Amino acid sequence: MNDTASEVLHFVEENDVKFVRLAFTDIFGTMKNISIMADELPRALEDGITFDASAVPGFMNVEESDLFLCPDPGTLAVLPWRPQQGRVVRLLCDIRHPDGSVFEGDGRSVLKKAQEKAAGLGLCCQIGAECEFYLFEADEDGRPTTKPMDRGGYLDVAPADKGENVRREICFTLEDMGIKPESSRHEQGPGQNVIDFRYSDALTAADNVVTFKTVVRTVAAANGLFASFMPKPIWNMSGNGLHVNMSLFRNGQNIFKSSAQEHCQEAESFIAGVLRRIREITAFLNPITNSYARLGKFEAPKYVTWSHQNRSQLIRIPAAKGDKVRMELRSPDPVCNPYFAFALLIHAGLEGIEQQLPLCPPANVNLYSAPAQVLQGVESLPATLEEAVGLAQSSEFVKSTLPNKTIQKYWERQLALCDKYARAVDKDAFEHAQYFNDV
Repeated sequence: MNDTASEVLHFVEENDVKFVRLAFTDIFGTMKNISIMADELPRALEDGITFDASAVPGFMNVEESDLFLCPDPGTLAVLPWRPQQGRVVRLLCDIRHPDGSVFEGDGRSVLKKAQEKAAGLGLCCQIGAECEFYLFEADEDGRPTTKPMDRGGYLDVAPADKGENVRREICFTLEDMGIKPESSRHEQGPGQNVIDFRYSDALTAADNVVTFKTVVRTVAAANGLFASFMPKPIWNMSGNGLHVNMSLFRNGQNIFKSSAQEHCQEAESFIAGVLRRIREITAFLNPITNSYARLGKFEAPKYVTWSHQNRSQLIRIPAAKGDKVRMELRSPDPVCNPYFAFALLIHAGLEGIEQQLPLCPPANVNLYSAPAQVLQGVESLPATLEEAVGLAQSSEFVKSTLPNKTIQKYWERQLALCDKYARAVDKDAFEHAQYFNDV
């Protein structure tokens, strides 16, 4: 990882770098990139590189189509799967208008503002993500099939787990790119895997999520497999979640207490803020129709509750010590734009701190098997994308947190998906065709 433009230029010159990929995400979290020759990098670092933003979903109109990619020197990473002679590096970019002003749809800039707000309160939010994915076999032409690569289950070992070598290669690739994996394992579904990486500041965590998805897909393809991040690719099996672990630091100290039963008031108010706004922001955490086939099944949450350790809850406080003490939000899925998702969560938690919201009592029950009388009156997450979008559209919190033009374009696409889904005769076939290959 390099921190300055001069260090980046020196690295490129000394390491036989010939191509530089300038990467960014659209408002839906899909990674895009432009490849430039290495001798164009000084210009890119100085002035940015222009691109046709009208061709990127959710960005600009044809009559005002130019935007500039401005590389962030701190995101330099070699792409290990590309040739070692004439090497290829990647830089993540901020996006600006021709006059130098920040493009309102740039997720990195939106998340930076959330970090700045936290810093104004003397806090730094640290995030660690757990991103689940399925590995499916590919046919002789390299096209994905719906056959999982194995029939393994949770924490299985070889030969039931056939993904250990692929996970190993993914971990090595992530390390080569400056991302520190902490653990990897087979998950509950056949062919389902998860790799956890070390917590970091929110912007780095979001950068790591989009990089992780690219690495997983690339390594899978190199091994004759197809990686799917679809929330529910197999209807009767465990879904893919993106568990978001969040902690707060003040002056280098984690303010979430290590006691299993107590937390400081600020930490409790942060959790309370997330719980208060979660329904309003679910459209951004679970952004497609298929997201809602996952919620409420196979340890994916359904109700707006919290507890210690209990995996049936929306938010749980895992058993941990020291800097590892945190809250874990279990509802998001890997299709979300992590920049928008993390920004909304941070703003919601900080709002809770500013208003000193009290934290409701924990729900110390198994919500998957609880009787109806226990669940009566317990608030639940939206049941469909259409419901989630309706809640987001009426939310003053969302309107005050994300740029208006951006959220209008975001909702337009989501409502179009809802309309297509409603008109589909075979809903499962529609979702497979719409999402399986593309999310």
